[in-house]
Amino acid sequence: MKNFITTVALLSGIVAFAQETPKRDSASTKNIEEVIVTKKVIQKKSDRLVFDVAASPVAKGNTAFNLLKETPLVSSADDKTLKIAGKSNAVIYINGKKTQMNADGLEAFLKNTPADNIAKIEVITLPGSEFNVEATDGVINIVLKKKMTDGTSGNFRMSSTQHKYNNQASSASLNYRKGKFAASGNVSYSDVIRPQDYLLMNGKGDEYNKSEGTVEGKDRDFGGYVNLDYEINDKNTVGVNYNGWFSKSPYLHSDFFNTVVARNQQGVLETHYNRSRNFGQNKDLNNSVNLNFEHKFDDKGSKLSLNGAYLNYVKDETNSNLTEIADAGNHFLALSSKFNQSTPQNIDNYSATADFTKIFKAFTLGLGGNFNKTKTDNDTYFENWNGTTYVKDDNQSNHFVYDEKISGLYLNAEKNITEKFSAKAGARVEFTDSYGEILGTTNNVKRNYTNILPTLSLNYNINQNNSLSYAFTSRVRRPSFWEINPVRIYLTKVNYIQNNPFLKASSVYNQELMYMYKSAYFLQVSNSYTKDAITQVPLQKVDENGVRTLRYIRTNYGTQNTFSANLGMNKAFFNQIWNANYAAGLNINSYKGTVNTDPITGEKFEDFIFNNTMAAPFLQLNNNIRLSAKKDLFLGINYFWMGKQRADLGYLNPIQRLDLSLKKIWNDWTFSFDMKDLFKTMKINIYDEQETGTYNRVSQYQYSQSAVLTVAYNFGNKKVQKTRNVQGAASDIKNRTGN
Repeated sequence: MKNFITTVALLSGIVAFAQETPKRDSASTKNIEEVIVTKKVIQKKSDRLVFDVAASPVAKGNTAFNLLKETPLVSSADDKTLKIAGKSNAVIYINGKKTQMNADGLEAFLKNTPADNIAKIEVITLPGSEFNVEATDGVINIVLKKKMTDGTSGNFRMSSTQHKYNNQASSASLNYRKGKFAASGNVSYSDVIRPQDYLLMNGKGDEYNKSEGTVEGKDRDFGGYVNLDYEINDKNTVGVNYNGWFSKSPYLHSDFFNTVVARNQQGVLETHYNRSRNFGQNKDLNNSVNLNFEHKFDDKGSKLSLNGAYLNYVKDETNSNLTEIADAGNHFLALSSKFNQSTPQNIDNYSATADFTKIFKAFTLGLGGNFNKTKTDNDTYFENWNGTTYVKDDNQSNHFVYDEKISGLYLNAEKNITEKFSAKAGARVEFTDSYGEILGTTNNVKRNYTNILPTLSLNYNINQNNSLSYAFTSRVRRPSFWEINPVRIYLTKVNYIQNNPFLKASSVYNQELMYMYKSAYFLQVSNSYTKDAITQVPLQKVDENGVRTLRYIRTNYGTQNTFSANLGMNKAFFNQIWNANYAAGLNINSYKGTVNTDPITGEKFEDFIFNNTMAAPFLQLNNNIRLSAKKDLFLGINYFWMGKQRADLGYLNPIQRLDLSLKKIWNDWTFSFDMKDLFKTMKINIYDEQETGTYNRVSQYQYSQSAVLTVAYNFGNKKVQKTRNVQGAASDIKNRTGN
């Protein structure tokens, strides 16, 4: 049922779409270590935008998550995930190494990590061939401060969030260094209730289904990590990293009152009412361990890095659905149906990577490879109530097993061609061999394919104040493992969500042109073209009982073409009293394709046609104002607005939010108070109407208006050097677990 809550949010395309636009959006986060602020706040290198923040008043006493939201081209619309302008996801690296944490663990980690530990943040909108990331991913590399002093340091943080309910979170971290040995660890706990209000409506003409209700889930999350490093000598280092996350949802509950208006056999409109309720529980366990060896060939940066990793993700989820016939006042009349559903999932992954970098006098060479072997086991059990007992439904139950092997090789070269002009070119070759099967049936899918993925980036420093860069990448967007698990998640008796084991990987081609002036102002123009794009398509038809059904099916639908222009500024005024990080722009989305078939059952539906193009403006204004000469009191004023735009599932009405924050620093203590979505304007409304007359509407509110009180304390030797942060070999696989 935890997936029920997640998928209901996703079915409208809201989360994915609202964060893909080049507004300062949200994004999945993954790693953090350091940031530095100098007078030259942002710099453009050949393939990345570098934000130096260590001396910035934005960083002092802040969290890593909030600091990332202040980074140019990075944003968070939902205050949970991070996005890079024009990208659907932000993969977090720490010191050049990808994190191993799942999404929940990473969010907690970033929100409980002091920004004071960060030296700089690198934003890579179009990752080169050396990055093993998905097609629509950008990379945020957090570079931590490096101090060689032996000793111990740490921090403790507590927060309380009040919206409809009260949520609490706390974390503690410890860093230790003695000679050649270094260790760091973190533990965090959160107790969170996530309420959501919904209005779902679909129909044609004067016949329609309308569902109004709530979805709530309570999560108790506990997780952490341990990093150990040992320097064998000046050139060789070994390390081990462990990440673990346990999430328990003691209750996951949805309650919808449904109105069904349909014609009877005589053609007369009749109105019927029913109430659908889901009761669920969920447990997630995510463990990963990574072994790393690094050899330095010289002091210039030439090195060899080897990684081996194991990842295991286990989910145990159960749901009970009860549908009752009701009257117009939602009073019980009779039982309509009852069923139970169990959707366990187990993912095992073995991975290995090798990366070699050699810095020559004239250029830098990089080459390497990776191998991933993943097995997922999804045994869905469905049973219906027959009046006296529950009976297994073989049509709804299935046991889906999926095996996948991915291997890749890459080669790239970077060269300063002249004093002002530099270039980086490379290519990645990926081999994919996968097989999925619903046991006991003839439904199976086998794929074996090779992708050659070139990349190119160029940078020209026109003079001291002006620079121009261009980048091109080609990538593959593989479905997440939850997307290919053919489970149904029921919203009402006739409305449900269905995933798809026959999803094909999408091919994505990205281009970007960026101009920078005085390292404070930038213009970014980008284009992204996707073949075999994936989304949840709302297919409708009238069943044999004359009732209009709605099935949200995750499938490939056609092509998506996105053009965006982003004008931004990151600048301090009045001797750094006022720090402004602004972005404004335009996003043009174009969708083409047609879907009318259930890929699993072969059932035919009315055509859902993608043939839309629309331009949408956006505005993001982040302000940090110092209120005291002692630099210990700060006011934050952040505003976000996005105009009406076209998502893949329909038209998304304008959204906006205003956040205020007050931060007080007292010695090693930091106190902050935040007001999120002050005017309660972050509400999602999507509407679509097809040429056939069928329409679909989704309205959603996630109680984004909230007040947050945070207390943090730093202790110990602040000069302690942290352990190396190592990119785990299984990091890309973890992202696809959806956790």
